[in-house]
Amino acid sequence: MSNVHKRGFASLSPERRREIASLGGKSARHAHRWSAEEARKAGRKGGNAVSRDRAHMAEIGRKGGLAHSREHLARIGKLGGQRRASGRQPVQK
Repeated sequence: MSNVHKRGFASLSPERRREIASLGGKSARHAHRWSAEEARKAGRKGGNAVSRDRAHMAEIGRKGGLAHSREHLARIGKLGGQRRASGRQPVQK
């Protein structure tokens, strides 16, 4: 290689880079911690923002309904033609 000079972190010794990286990890551990009330307030704010998008909320509801329907049909399929636990006969079509 020709006269390539290392710049920035590349110019530092591995020990110095490790020292700097260690400082970053220490400060991250002492970052702001949420109180229960602050977390509740932030969650409410985010929920309000998401619920303004009616199309998004409709899609969420549709997915929930489909999942419920699949679970219901799976339970019925397990019973097959057997008598239900409630004592009622399965619906015959």
